[in-house]
Amino acid sequence: MKLLIKHSIKIFMLSTFLLTAITAANAQTARLQFDNLKVIGDKARDVVEVNVDGNILKLAKRVLVKINDKDGNAKKVGEAIKDLEGIYVRVFRFENANEYDMADVDSIRSQLKNPGWEKLANVRSKKNNQKIDVYTMFSGDVMSGVAVVISEDKSIALVNVIGPIDIELLAELGGKLNIPDMDIIVGDGKKKEGN
Repeated sequence: MKLLIKHSIKIFMLSTFLLTAITAANAQTARLQFDNLKVIGDKARDVVEVNVDGNILKLAKRVLVKINDKDGNAKKVGEAIKDLEGIYVRVFRFENANEYDMADVDSIRSQLKNPGWEKLANVRSKKNNQKIDVYTMFSGDVMSGVAVVISEDKSIALVNVIGPIDIELLAELGGKLNIPDMDIIVGDGKKKEGN
């Protein structure tokens, strides 16, 4: 009987471990996979690749919070990014229109159709064949990621931010520190405008 109980406990522990591992592997992450973009990069005239994560992000957070600027804007940016896990940007510029295969960009857009992502906005313009898609991911009530995909005839831009983002604080910083000016309606119905 003791042997049967020990064996049952081992099977239960192994099953629990495997279930936990499978659940963790399948958990939705806000990180986009940019691996297939090498093909686009090989065709582009200019390529910008920014990866801010790990120690670099920790350093940026510490520096921004400690900077003593007269308006306190750097400190506010530090507060806005304090819980971020990563910021990833890819920009590709081409000499001529339509030098890249739109299917490569659509492979990024297809990742945003996975469960967890919600479309916030999309813009389509015939001028320069512009397409802009903005997606957010939430964990409960907290925004855990943002993805922006912009494609035009001669350029592609991808932005992926991972971690909790304070949109109200970013709106307050609009127009400062090279953050674009934004008009955002917040929960109380008041307009937060960048200065």
